[in-house]
Amino acid sequence: MRMRDLYRGLAVATVVGVVAVTLVMLLPPRPDEVAARPVAAPSTVPASSGPAPSVSAEPSASASASPSSAAPAPRTTPSPGSSLAPGYTAMEALYADTRLPKLPKKPGRVAMAKPGKRVFQDRRTGLAVPRLAKPWKAHRAAPFTSKQVLPLRRGSNQRGMLVTCPLPIEAQKSVRDTALLAARWTLNHHPKGARIRWLASQPAKGGGWVLVYQVRYGKHVSRAAVVVLNGGMAKPGLAFVTVPDSQRNRWRDITRVVSGVRVLG
Repeated sequence: MRMRDLYRGLAVATVVGVVAVTLVMLLPPRPDEVAARPVAAPSTVPASSGPAPSVSAEPSASASASPSSAAPAPRTTPSPGSSLAPGYTAMEALYADTRLPKLPKKPGRVAMAKPGKRVFQDRRTGLAVPRLAKPWKAHRAAPFTSKQVLPLRRGSNQRGMLVTCPLPIEAQKSVRDTALLAARWTLNHHPKGARIRWLASQPAKGGGWVLVYQVRYGKHVSRAAVVVLNGGMAKPGLAFVTVPDSQRNRWRDITRVVSGVRVLG
């Protein structure tokens, strides 16, 4: 009898325990257990912290600008003789260069002189250029293909020179544009800060182009000219002459040069 009561008591205790565990699982957790769990950050700033900052619905300019709509960075003017940055054309660089004014619609013209008989034959350019009389004299040509110079005057480091070489810049569709680029290139051979003023522009005999111009640098000026002419070589030929104001009595030789440059033949 006692053993039966013992077994019955154990059975009742087991049932009571199962019921208790079930109730614990079904009942909601206590408030302190909720606070202990991680919670999401609030979507707005609490009122006690002041008004919520306004947020623009539009994206920022840096985020919304696409490569096609973004304004291009300003481009600097290339230096004469330097490689052009991607996107430039040679003529754009020329027109952006403040050292060269725009060529007048009706520029002056040179009254051509009768070419002299004495010439120097430059077979690398296919051109013949006048061999100028004394005090001009031949000089070591490099880096050109021919060179004639005037003697240096005391107190001056500038002197007249006449040189020829294959065209050192890219030829353009228009021979006049090519001559403009060649004149810009010649500023490499004038003092720093030199600026051009156009004096004459006209076709050259043989399908080339002549530009005569003044170059001002500080208190001094030079008179100069370029002749671009196709001598039948891989590149057109260039004749370039410049004479400083310290030797202005030889400025008349510039007319002799532009009148006498021709194709060998």
